[in-house]
Amino acid sequence: SPLRAAAMAAGPPPPLEPSPLPVFSDEGFGDKFLRKTRENPLVPLGCLCTIGILTYGLISFKRGNTRQSQLMMRARILAQGFTFAALLGGMVVTAMKSRK
Repeated sequence: SPLRAAAMAAGPPPPLEPSPLPVFSDEGFGDKFLRKTRENPLVPLGCLCTIGILTYGLISFKRGNTRQSQLMMRARILAQGFTFAALLGGMVVTAMKSRK
C-alpha cells in the first residue's frame, strides 16, 4: 500500500527504550549537594530563610512576645511558599532542558 511505502521510506522507527539518564559516578552527599545548589540556588536559600524565621519565631514565643511570634509564623509560611515555588520552578526548568 502507498501508506506503508511512505512509512518505510521515512526511515527506521524510533527506539522503544528511553534514552539513558546521566550517571554521576561515586558522587557523595557533599558533591551532590553542591551540584544541586548550583542547579537551583533559590531552594537552599529559601530553606535557610525558613529555618531562620522559624527559630526567631520560637525564641519570640519563649520570651512571651506573642505578637512577634505570630508575625514570624506567618513569615515562615511565606518563606516555605517561596521555597516550594523555587523547587517547582527548578523542576520545570530541568524538564525543559531535558526536552531539548
